[in-house]
Amino acid sequence: MKAALFIILAVLAGVVLPIQAAINTKLSKSVGDPLYGTFLSFIVGMAGLFLYLIVGRVDFAQIQNTQSEHWSIWTGGLLGAFYVASLIVLTPRLGVAITLGLTVAGQMAFSLVMDHYGWLGVPVQEINWWRILGISLIVGGVWLIQAN
Repeated sequence: MKAALFIILAVLAGVVLPIQAAINTKLSKSVGDPLYGTFLSFIVGMAGLFLYLIVGRVDFAQIQNTQSEHWSIWTGGLLGAFYVASLIVLTPRLGVAITLGLTVAGQMAFSLVMDHYGWLGVPVQEINWWRILGISLIVGGVWLIQAN
């Protein structure tokens, strides 16, 4: 049952990405700048997360636990901002399906490399022909979407 909930959550997370890309593109156009639109999107997201943390009574003192970690753990927000800004720039030029198809292909290809070498502490899973075939099918799907 728990696995089914995680699968549903993963699918829902995938569903919101094209919606987010379209909404953030509109926001960006209305303010006249993709990075300003990204900034505003993150401000709203931050406000929503902060409200969740307050309602959920999260112990804010736990931030002290990060002192022993490498500084790079703080770069995830920058990577997220780059991703969202890229979607805002690419969506009106390529369309939602091609933009997200290409980003998924990039995610999968780099994920294989990360898994293969165990980068950033992920479990090692060697690259094999089945995994390469899976990425090839994704790239082929993107090609079919843009071919019509």
